[in-house]
Amino acid sequence: MYRVFLIFIFLTNIFAYEITNGKTFLFETDKNSQILKNNKELPLLKHPTKKDTYFILVPIAYKTKAKEIQLLHVENNKKEKIVLHVKQGAYKKETLKVNPKKVKPPKSEENRIYKEYLESKKIYATVTPSRYWKKPFLMPLKSKITSDYGNARVFNGSLKSFHSGTDFRAPTGTKLKTINNGVVVVASKRYYSGNAVIIDHGEGIYSSYSHLSRIDVKVGQKVKQAEVIGLSGATGRVTGPHLHFSIIIESKKVDPLDFIEKINSLFN
Repeated sequence: MYRVFLIFIFLTNIFAYEITNGKTFLFETDKNSQILKNNKELPLLKHPTKKDTYFILVPIAYKTKAKEIQLLHVENNKKEKIVLHVKQGAYKKETLKVNPKKVKPPKSEENRIYKEYLESKKIYATVTPSRYWKKPFLMPLKSKITSDYGNARVFNGSLKSFHSGTDFRAPTGTKLKTINNGVVVVASKRYYSGNAVIIDHGEGIYSSYSHLSRIDVKVGQKVKQAEVIGLSGATGRVTGPHLHFSIIIESKKVDPLDFIEKINSLFN
């Protein structure tokens, strides 16, 4: 999962890990531990299967440049340094053609786009203390991946961005199911995402499903793992019908497949 080194300096262990921008760092510890980042204590999340075991999640934003991120692990008066060496991923580049209005929106839509941005920002900054999930996370679809997370994108030869999720092949009308238990926090039509559903899984973990042709859930609704939340489509900024699937932790959109692999490793 990680490349790790162990160094002994002044009786303090230093554990060094390599991690790619856009990925999630997961570290297991016990309930008597403290893990600090920039002198701020990170929340310990209870392990789903092991008694008296906890873990932390550290999402590495896609735009993070190559650098070191230092954590301090304190346990029984013993201090250990955890150093994350962030490296740049070998992400591909895509050139796409979409509706010109989805690249340069008319001024009449600017207020709407800004409101949707603020809504998302507020939601992702909210950490629900409760955990809604108990089982391993599912993949949203068992179909071909048509665009990977992190791909550099050029829309209509001008707008440059990065792909903040993973695209799955999904002909219009394909049933879409939630990857785990949660509460719906967004179920509406958005300018860029089209018909979108966002689910709060608790403890700061969110999943997002975009470009739907139909939404079958409402805000505030509790959903169970594998429950149908809508049908795939081609709404919003798209080149054709598909599912755009994202995972958000601490307001950072991380590689969703990497997250599922890491979190599900806790059940092994």
